[in-house]
Amino acid sequence: MRLEGKRAIVTGGGSGFGEGIVTRFAAEGAQVVVADINYENARKVAEATGAHPLHTDVSDGSSVRALMALATEHMGGIDILVNNAGITHLPAPMEEVSEEDFDRVFAVNCKSVYLTARALVPALKAQGSGAILNVASTAGVSPRPNLNWYNASKGWMNTATRAMAVELAPAGIRVNALNPVAGETPLLASFMGEDTPEMRAKFLSTIPLGRFSTPRDLANAALFLCSDEADMITGVCMEVDGGRCI
Repeated sequence: MRLEGKRAIVTGGGSGFGEGIVTRFAAEGAQVVVADINYENARKVAEATGAHPLHTDVSDGSSVRALMALATEHMGGIDILVNNAGITHLPAPMEEVSEEDFDRVFAVNCKSVYLTARALVPALKAQGSGAILNVASTAGVSPRPNLNWYNASKGWMNTATRAMAVELAPAGIRVNALNPVAGETPLLASFMGEDTPEMRAKFLSTIPLGRFSTPRDLANAALFLCSDEADMITGVCMEVDGGRCI
């Protein structure tokens, strides 16, 4: 019960890493709101965990404001925000990625962090505490060819995490990030271009521990960084990558 009494929001919580984080947070005693653009996925995760589902488009300011208002009303406040929602573009030479795909990647992966901060930080400052966790990627630490603009968006998230951490520390708010390697999530096929045994073997050969990240791996790291056990840790961008970035 390491999060007993805590109130958390997990964006993109309807599948993949987000679902793993919701499941672990709920098991550790937190009240959790599952925010996802796919409400049906959010509802299923909520039913399985006792969480509360909300339809949210994290790239839209009015949707994010509604999320914060409804989550606050439901839980009586917010202590933890996990910015997990994210997308990628298909692997392609940088000059061939469409402007539409570029805009969507930066809206979901970057603008969302600004929108959730704008909507939530005033309340966290008022209560003098809070933890924000941004889910970035090893792509933002050690970029791979043909995912250039996705790489850049995740590098932005890491820089934003550090900038937020140093500014919000005097208010008692901690901000950290996780950098997972690709995992068994709905985005895996997009990262690889195609999900075949050959592509999986090629990708796994770059990970010293020899396996993909799992939702459980990310949930364990998220639990630590969002718990009071990490109350002296802020501005950290933790790699959960099996050694991928060494």
